[in-house]
Amino acid sequence: VKVDIIDADGATDLPEDMDGSVEFRNVTFGYSPSHPVLRDVSFRVEPGETVALVGPTGSGKSSAMSLLKRFYDVQDGQVIVGGLDVRDVTQASLGREIAMVLQEPYLFSGTIMENIRYNKSDATEEDVMAAARAVGAHDFIMALPQGYETVMGERGGALSLGQRQLISFARALVADARILVLDEATASIDSYTEMLIQKALKTLLRGRTGVVIAHRLATIRDADRIIVLQAGEVLEQGTHDELIANDALYARLYSANYASFDDLPETEATGRAS
Repeated sequence: VKVDIIDADGATDLPEDMDGSVEFRNVTFGYSPSHPVLRDVSFRVEPGETVALVGPTGSGKSSAMSLLKRFYDVQDGQVIVGGLDVRDVTQASLGREIAMVLQEPYLFSGTIMENIRYNKSDATEEDVMAAARAVGAHDFIMALPQGYETVMGERGGALSLGQRQLISFARALVADARILVLDEATASIDSYTEMLIQKALKTLLRGRTGVVIAHRLATIRDADRIIVLQAGEVLEQGTHDELIANDALYARLYSANYASFDDLPETEATGRAS
């Protein structure tokens, strides 16, 4: 049953000087209460830290991100942003402080300028162009017939997936939120665009708290810490080197040299491999 999420009576805005920390405290959640997709999940992301969430498809990574933005409420436990339970703060202030970049970037019919300005209508043209330059999108935008005034079709028709991703990065940069939630695209993009995206990610995460659902090994290796989810539970967490030394699921995935965690054979993913 979909519950409408509304602000609590007396909900406050997240303070502008909040530290940008994120904490899951014993979180249990399921779209239907009898089938939890997250079970007693706890982890903390320090201000300015980038944490990669990894794990097989269905391990609960995307559900965790939905709870952070409060698209749903937890059944048990707490999701805490900047020291405050997300249920006690306004959704508008959560929206301002948490920028989300999804795997299938959402672009609407309108100009590229309007799309990048989406979360911050008072951004100047200079702001928009500076953000596009920073993430490596400026050159291909300028090569379009009307540059920034090029009107996008529904879903950004004329642009490649990689280009749409870069525009959504520019949008997140302009929004200047304290926390960045990223579901990294796994779609087959050419290696040049992939290089741009990896560079853009570094720019985007500088000075921000980042929670990245990471598929690519390059992104995972660059994270300050890695949290491995399996079947809705935190299996292990640590740096890349610590997890390799731990010699459990992460080390197995890594040594099998999968380009992406989604390439995992089902037996490995469910932990049934000997």
